[in-house]
Amino acid sequence: MSSDNEPIPTDYELAQAAEMEPIWELVEPWGLGLDDLQYFGEYTAKVKHHAIDRLREQAEEKENNLVLVTGMTPTPKGEGKTVTTVGLGQTLNHLGEDAMIAIREPSLGPVFGVKGGAAGGGRSQVLPMEDINLHFTGDLHALTSAHNLIAAMLDAKISQGNDLEIDVNDVSWPRALDMNDRVLRETVIGLGGKTGGTPREASFLLTAASELMAVLCLASDLGDLKERIARIIVAYTEDGDPVTVDDIEATGPVTMLLRDAIKPNVVQTIEGTPAFVHGGPFANIAHGTNSLIADKAAFGMGDYLVTEAGFGSDLGAEKFMDIVCRLGDMTPNAVVLVSSVRALQYHGADMWPVDYDAIDESGVDTLRKGFENLDRHVSNLQKFGVPVVVAVNRFPDDTDEEVEAVLEHCREDLSVRAAESEVFEKGSEGGEDLGNNVLEAVEESDESEFRHLYDDDASLQEKIETVATEIYGADGVKFTGGALDDIERMEDELGLGDVPVCISKTFHSFSDDASKKGAPEGWDLEISEVYPSAGAGFVVALTADALTMPGLPARPAAADMDIDADGNISGLF
Repeated sequence: MSSDNEPIPTDYELAQAAEMEPIWELVEPWGLGLDDLQYFGEYTAKVKHHAIDRLREQAEEKENNLVLVTGMTPTPKGEGKTVTTVGLGQTLNHLGEDAMIAIREPSLGPVFGVKGGAAGGGRSQVLPMEDINLHFTGDLHALTSAHNLIAAMLDAKISQGNDLEIDVNDVSWPRALDMNDRVLRETVIGLGGKTGGTPREASFLLTAASELMAVLCLASDLGDLKERIARIIVAYTEDGDPVTVDDIEATGPVTMLLRDAIKPNVVQTIEGTPAFVHGGPFANIAHGTNSLIADKAAFGMGDYLVTEAGFGSDLGAEKFMDIVCRLGDMTPNAVVLVSSVRALQYHGADMWPVDYDAIDESGVDTLRKGFENLDRHVSNLQKFGVPVVVAVNRFPDDTDEEVEAVLEHCREDLSVRAAESEVFEKGSEGGEDLGNNVLEAVEESDESEFRHLYDDDASLQEKIETVATEIYGADGVKFTGGALDDIERMEDELGLGDVPVCISKTFHSFSDDASKKGAPEGWDLEISEVYPSAGAGFVVALTADALTMPGLPARPAAADMDIDADGNISGLF
């Protein structure tokens, strides 16, 4: 990409130098006309409801191939799943296929925290990257406002007579903010006398963790969105009966705030491949994939859809298979598992916390010790009956010896397809080997072999235990606090025994202990709380250390960001 004497362009510089097509011209060959789009400038648009309906009908008349991109347990810096997703979509088009891309919208928490943005990078990014990574089309702001409208209307019900007899000690709806802010994890509200409302303990969560985010991403259309919002449980009465959004008369106004947010956003990659960027649930505290409505639209536009699931396959991919595919009636044809030399050395290094400078110099021996993490991810994915392709996402300092060691291990020891990926530096030309492997995997896939990890009629406890033992590698599950009482309430009182489970767990480890690297054995998963996401259609099980409101690090990425008098941004990645 550059000589040794030239500085390597930043993601922002590459994005600014790219020649972009007006969005209406870009998508016209893919079946979207001028009247199908709601425009946000020249390069970004939302797809209107009537066009979504048409694309969905078109998808039902043709064969669609779904490729999921997931990863091994990542370092906190990320290993390049979005880069791989964008690069693979570009590559499939480069190889003569009609491929669409669907990824999640960035949350400002990670953008300003450690990980940075979620628009890909290098020559495999979606554009306009600065808009996508910042306010974009306002979807996350709309979700934040809608979430907090529910909270405000709930507190108004409590303060203004409490005719629903809501138990102030059993309010389950927090407030939301799209920013990492640890001081808001636990709060006290309603101070200031009678005019300040009813004092009670409360909390904030990240907008990406809001049930509204999950509802938006799983809804099929505006009508379905409204029905899902109506049944969200926000509190319980003094007799223990659930209080819903509909009970506090918030369904209509909340849906109204989300009328545009439910329309999927379409943009372009640096090579001109159309890409949907819509929804943003995290996979450690939510279900971790972009919206179903974007997926269904993409099926109507191309023959291949490349999409991603957040964090490692133990979180995002498991939830994609067991929640998203179940609720969206989809079957993946291949899974790409992103690995990196850095992540393998991270899991092979005998140190905590990890010194990144040290592991960069640790060599092949440390890398080989990290294979146990990669191996478990591969074997886990194979349990779903979907072909697996390992992508080795190459970083600039990786040596040929290190990359070859990973490829050899995958092909000879694991007997799975594997390919080096250089889509960050070279775009589609750097993904040809990976793209050909994916096409071969799709060709050989058999949709009848796809299976979920557990049956609908298994108990919630059995579902949690199955994920813990089969995916995380735990010996069993310890239900602490009131978790078993929570399960009884879900099954016996709320009628949610037949829904999938969404386990909220650290992304740093297969276990619920972030310091345990590799593939830990001889441990039990600890579940401290189980609560309903009745609107989304699943229940959430929290591990003891799960954080739905992250915090900023000692030196957040925001500290290195700036903008000059001409509006040029620096430090955004």
